[in-house]
Amino acid sequence: MNIGTVAKCSGVPAKTIRYYESIGLIASAGRSANGYRVYTSEEVETLRFVSHARSLGFAVKDVANLLTLWRDRSRASADVKALARGHIAEIDAKIAELRNIRETLVDLVQRCHGDDRPDCPILDSLATSSTEHRT
Repeated sequence: MNIGTVAKCSGVPAKTIRYYESIGLIASAGRSANGYRVYTSEEVETLRFVSHARSLGFAVKDVANLLTLWRDRSRASADVKALARGHIAEIDAKIAELRNIRETLVDLVQRCHGDDRPDCPILDSLATSSTEHRT
């Protein structure tokens, strides 16, 4: 299969496939006599795996680890679970950070008159040092 067909079958754009190859996340495809990339159905399956892992927010480094575990039939599922738990902890931290950002913005919006006056707590807050507004 050529890269266009693989992109359609896997749902991963050709540009992204080339990127994954360039960083070593997936093996470089074989080449035909005319120099075009040639992919197998196994590589399509791998790209689907990568795409699904990325859609769950796993970082490229973690996807590489997941691929290694996926390919290792003697792996311990505890290793996979630990990786997923670590990702959940990262997600929880991001959620907490987003909640703090939201609370700050809600407070600023409530303090802003939103009328014809030029004074604006939102702009004032943005103009002050970022360390003063950390929650």
